[in-house]
Amino acid sequence: MAATAALTTEFATSADGTRIAFDRLGAGPALILTDGALCSREFGPARDLQKVMSAGFTAIAWDRRGRGESGDTQPYAPDREAEDLHAIIEAVGGDAFVFGQSSGAALAFRAAAAGVPMRRVAGFEAPWVGRRPGEDYLQTLDRLLDGDERGKAVDYFLTTMVGGPGFLPVMLRLMRGPWRSMREAAPTLRYDARVMGADFAVPTTVLARIAVPALVLVGGRSPVRMAAAQEQVAAAIPGAEHRVLDGQSHQVSAAALLPGLTAFFGG
Repeated sequence: MAATAALTTEFATSADGTRIAFDRLGAGPALILTDGALCSREFGPARDLQKVMSAGFTAIAWDRRGRGESGDTQPYAPDREAEDLHAIIEAVGGDAFVFGQSSGAALAFRAAAAGVPMRRVAGFEAPWVGRRPGEDYLQTLDRLLDGDERGKAVDYFLTTMVGGPGFLPVMLRLMRGPWRSMREAAPTLRYDARVMGADFAVPTTVLARIAVPALVLVGGRSPVRMAAAQEQVAAAIPGAEHRVLDGQSHQVSAAALLPGLTAFFGG
């Protein structure tokens, strides 16, 4: 973390008054990096990607509402997070590129569709892959979190929703730091689920409203249903580019993202 130790946390004020924390590294055009479920600036892929992208951009990492140093205001709606992103864009000068990973990609695309001003938008594997038959993700997450069962909510997300092996939550509990971070962020899982939509289906009508250049990325080692979903996303966005990153899965490396993002954003 030595390379980012001197970063200064800044705050943008969203439309509902929520303070959203972010920091920036590098110089050049502003590029806002948007994380997926359970992640924040200090837990997830943002830091590694911020470092590599800072060679050609002012790379901006932020804590989505309810995570890290950002505040939270009820009631929640996906539109509030689009407003959060808009607030950061305004705070860094009103002119920015936006990239998102996983549910952060879904948020980035939804924000672009809602007219949040951005020059270009890119997303890696927005997980619009449908939901398991008989499962209601929103209802289950709400029930667990309303009962303050954060650990069980994380378990449910990692196994039933993501499809990880049953032993994964057990292993993570042995890693105190990561497990603590995930438990702290657990209440925001229902936010991500709402960003994805009740059925986790590609929102083609929404995506058709995106009017800025868009790039849709997928890993070459990702499951067939993820690859198919990204093809649908790209087909729904007018003029979108679609690229496959060979050898990558949902846990994509920052180094693998660097060339494509740099070419697309023009840094």
